Amino acid sequence: MHIEIITVGAIRERYLREGAADYLRRLRRYVPVVITAVPEAHLPPGAGEAEVQAARAREGEEVLRRLGKGVYAVALDERGVLLDSAGLASWLAKLASAGTGRVAFVIGGPRGLSEAVLERADFRLSLSRLTFTHEMSCLILLEQLYRAFKIERREPYHY
Repeated sequence: MHIEIITVGAIRERYLREGAADYLRRLRRYVPVVITAVPEAHLPPGAGEAEVQAARAREGEEVLRRLGKGVYAVALDERGVLLDSAGLASWLAKLASAGTGRVAFVIGGPRGLSEAVLERADFRLSLSRLTFTHEMSCLILLEQLYRAFKIERREPYHY
């Protein structure tokens, strides 16, 4: 299995980039993982709802281009399925045993994900009912993926 994390917008905060790099390094013992940032659409201050929707749609087109065919797409969505860490580990193991070759987790920017991306998603996952920045969501996801692989291999980390 190969994992890609697609984010709308790059991780700008240094401490979050460093945390993400640490978990990427740890995860690579178990699975190839890359983070891809697609550009965040720029909006003028005070943009109206129609402009916001158009920007979200442009971002979604970039995400969909990046996904391509044959990729199992997981949209991070506050209305998605809530799993605990053991549940995430079990879900990932089922994907792997089903022969899923590529999994892409998609994290929206400040305006969320477009309807087209949500419709394309094979699964919608919620990290929490709380709202996080896309930068924090990426770090949380990486940590949970690492935890899932540790749980599945019964290695110490998860208590």
